Order: sequence, then structure tokens, then C-alpha cells
Amino acid sequence: MAHGAHGIIRAARPARPGRPRAPGFYPWGVSRLRVAAAQLDLVVGDLTGNVDRMLEAYEAAEGAGCDLVAFPELAITSYPPEDLLLRPTFVAQAAEALEKFASRTGRTAAVVGFPEAGRDLYNAAAVCAHGRVHGVYRKHLLPNYAVFDEQRYFAPATADGPLFVVNGVRVAVTICEDAWSPTGPILTQAAGGAELVVNVNASPYYAGRLRERETMLATRAADASVPLVYVNLVGGQDELVFDGASMVFDEGGHLISRARQFADDLLVVDVEVRPGFRRRLLDPRGRATALPLPEVRVTDAQLADRASVPRVEAVLEPVREVYEALVLGTRDYVRKNGFNTVLVGLSGGIDSSLVAAIAVDALGPENVVGVLMPSRYSSEGSITDAERLATNLRIRTYTIPIEAAHHAFLDMLSDVFSGTDSGIAEENLQARVRGTLLMTISNKFGWLVLTTGNKSEMATGYSTLYGDMAGGFAVIKDVPKMLVYALAGDRNERAGRELIPATVLEKPPSAELRPDQRDEDSLPAYSRLDPILEGYVENDLSIADLEERGLDQELVRRVAGLVDHNEYKRRQAPPGVRVSPKAFGKDRRLPITNAWSG
Repeated sequence: MAHGAHGIIRAARPARPGRPRAPGFYPWGVSRLRVAAAQLDLVVGDLTGNVDRMLEAYEAAEGAGCDLVAFPELAITSYPPEDLLLRPTFVAQAAEALEKFASRTGRTAAVVGFPEAGRDLYNAAAVCAHGRVHGVYRKHLLPNYAVFDEQRYFAPATADGPLFVVNGVRVAVTICEDAWSPTGPILTQAAGGAELVVNVNASPYYAGRLRERETMLATRAADASVPLVYVNLVGGQDELVFDGASMVFDEGGHLISRARQFADDLLVVDVEVRPGFRRRLLDPRGRATALPLPEVRVTDAQLADRASVPRVEAVLEPVREVYEALVLGTRDYVRKNGFNTVLVGLSGGIDSSLVAAIAVDALGPENVVGVLMPSRYSSEGSITDAERLATNLRIRTYTIPIEAAHHAFLDMLSDVFSGTDSGIAEENLQARVRGTLLMTISNKFGWLVLTTGNKSEMATGYSTLYGDMAGGFAVIKDVPKMLVYALAGDRNERAGRELIPATVLEKPPSAELRPDQRDEDSLPAYSRLDPILEGYVENDLSIADLEERGLDQELVRRVAGLVDHNEYKRRQAPPGVRVSPKAFGKDRRLPITNAWSG
């Protein structure tokens, strides 16, 4: 079959059917099940489109001779559907979409995530084959931390799900968080007779998350002495990015296959299913005790001659991994929300240069427009750096000097400001003129404005409401300043040239709103600031905790005060890509009106 525009299929060669064998009978003490992990970039709420993409992947898996293909958590609706789940019509249409998918299935079994309405609403996965749904598994453990809010919508399962017999192999299904607990359903399922566990996920990305997942999943497989297939969602959804990287582990917890990061993929693996009782018998921890679980026969058993080499995709380097998350998050936010072109204000600084590079990698240079808005304080070097960047990225630009508008505003305000000294208000007026220009161009042509503020600035309030914060998507709002430099340097290294001019990386950062201004006039050096912000914001350390770690007492208190005081600004910022364990937004929800300090 044609793989479609997304290019998702990398399949092993189809199996050759052989003589049937009795269910559960292993002539050589080992059986093989050909499984596929279909990691797809799905769209929240696009029920018809999601089913169409899933059917495309299903047909490819069936063509590759797969016995089973697993799709991500809540694949029918995509994840997270949030308050759409409170609408009965949406849930009913999701059920209809599942039936449509099930009606198109054949010999290959499919595990499909969907919201199931019963006495309550459940985060569920259906097992489909031969044109119908054979059974449903309900999620037991509902996360309610960080970006997760599942207890708002779902009820937990109150009973163990059945085992699904797929070509003679007893397969258990679990959903995301069910695998994260060492005392979760997987141990019970293995003790109850499961010979393979399929775990369907929508696990969001942050830096280092893949390594955490791999360690956890390997432990789960080894503890239960059962092979484990983990399939993850891929793509951007508002602030979240799902990185794919689906994996398969053997019963000893050894990684045998891994899909690509940040891309659609169909990972096809022949999983050897050995009698689990032998390994459990030799385990010094002893056997887990559980009654056999009920079984649902899904497909008839058959013996096939199989031979394929497992594919293990390389893991990206840490800085490159963050960059690819930013690219994917930006691309999906822009395209899934119906935009084609983005607008970036180019100042000649490091932040706007990095955002422009990410936008070009996400959307292509033909869909990125740069706007240079010099003022009386803009240095000649900044203007030429912005022009050189645009040339390197091959993006079109407009130059709109703001001096006339700035002067006009000051004239209008002269009576109100009479008798006062020029200060921050006059400086920030320049940023607000620029924000007005960008938003007006956006309004005229329907282009989305990408803001360029980084996490260090967002944390400390070193940003202007309705100025540089004005826009539709904040690409690097979760990227600390020092990481901005690392990302820019890595992008140049991969380009093999100065894609972002070296002078941009070398000059001291400045907002250029007054003569000879430097960021360090208002903030600590970023090399000192970022570690404090990491401790205070991401790790929830108190001021006392940070001081005990040897950080400067006066500096810690100053930075903490800036963070606390500027919550109101962050609440009005556009969404942006989450790449840290705790981003501003869904992760960190503090009251704006707050008298506590610590």
C-alpha cells in the first residue's frame, strides 16, 4: 500500500503462513508474535482524521504480517482532550469513531485507546480484530500531577482486565501510568498468565525523559518476567510535545527495539515469547501470587516462518533533542491551528535569531517573515546581524523604523509625563510599538507572531506586557538563556557554517532600549541566574534551601522576589513548548495574589 505523505512505515518483511498450531502450545519452548508499535502524530478532536491515519498504519502493519498493532493512549481523540471530555456528544462521537475503526480490522489485532462511557468515564483501550471490538481494558492509575489532570475526567478501573489471546499468546494491555508504578497491574497480569504486555502511552517530553522511561520500563519487564511493548504518541499539542521513541523489551528487561524520536514511525518487531513460569521459578524473589485472569480469544493461532532484525534507533544528543522538540512543537502548533506563515521580530539578538532558525526548520524559509524595527538606540551591529541572519536563513524581511511612532507617543504623553524623569515606561514604550506593529501585520495577513522571550526573562519579568510578549506562540519560553546559547551553537555546528552569525553569540545580550544598555544592568549574569531559577522554579527549592547550597543569599532573595512578583505577567503570556520537567503554565500553577514568601 502507499504509505502516504507522512512516510510512517518501516516494516519487516511479511511472514509466510504455515500450519496451524494449538493455542498456547510452543513446540520448541518459544513462540514469536509479530507486533507493531504505531506512533502517530494525531490531532486532538480530529476524530475522522485520526481514524484515517490509524487505518493507514493498520493496513501497513497487516501487510507486514503483524499479529498485533498498538496505537497510543486515547488515540481516537488524541491526548489530552481536556474538557472536550465533559461534552457527551464528543464522547459519543469518539465511540462511533472506534466502531468505524474496528469495522475495518482483519486478522491483525489492534489495541486502540479511546474514552469509554459506562457508569462513569474511563481512559480505556479496545482490542479489535475481524471487524469488531473483542474487549476493553480500563486504566487503573490516573496521574494527577505535573501536566496531568486525569482524575478530573476519568474514574479508575475497579477490576483487572482480561487477557487477550492473539495467535495463541496471552496478551495483557495497560495504559501509560499503569506501568510507572512498581506495584501496578503488570505484576498481576504476568502472575495471572500474561505472556506479553502492551503499554499504550501519551507520555510528554522533557529533557532527559527518554532515559527515565527506558530505565523504568526495563525494570517493569524484568520484575514481571514478561516482554513489554511500549507505544508512545508523537507530535505537539499546545504546550506539550510527545516524542515517540516507542520501545520493546524482552522478559529480562533488555531493550530489543526502539523507534525514532519526534517523528511518525511504525516499529515492527518479532517478539519471542518464552514460557514465563521458568524465569519466575528461578527468580530469588519468588513468584507473585495471582489467580489466572479471564481470557478473550481475538485471533486464531497459526505458525509462521519469521525472521527480522530488530531496529534500535539512536538517541539524540541532549541539546539536539531539545532543539528537535522545539521544532516539532512549533510546527504542530502552527499547522494544527490553521496557520501557514509566521512572523518574527528580528533584533539581531540571540533569542530572536534562535526562534527564526527554529521556525525555518519547522516550516521552511518560505513560511517565515522577519521584521526589523530599529529605534534610535539600535546599534549598527544589531541591524547588520539581523540582516545577515535573514540572508543565511533565506527568509524575506521588512524593515520598519519605529522612531516616528515612538516620538509621536512621547508627544501625546508629554502633558501626563510632565515633571518626571525618563525611565522604564519610556523604554518599554518602544517594545509596545514593536508589538503593535507585529500584531497589526499579523491581523492584516493572518500570520502568526512568534514571540522570542526565553525562560530566564519570563521567570524574572524581564519582558514587556503588550510589547515583546505580544504574539501567538512563545517558542523558547521554557528555554533558559544559557541553553539558548547552547542550542544556537549546536545548530551552527550541524549546519557547518555560521547560520546564526558568530557576532550574535559573542556580543553581550541587550534589549537596546537606552544607550549602552546591557541585560546585566537589570539582571545577574545568566550563568549565575539560571542555576537559581532551576532550583526555585523547577525543583521547588525554598530560599533557605538555595542558601544552604552555597548560593549568594542576597542574590537568591532578589531572584526569588522577581519570580514571585511577575506571576501576573506569565499568566498573560502565550503558550510555548515545554522542554523542562516544570514549565510555566500547566506545570506550575501559583496564585497571582499571594502574600507568602519562602
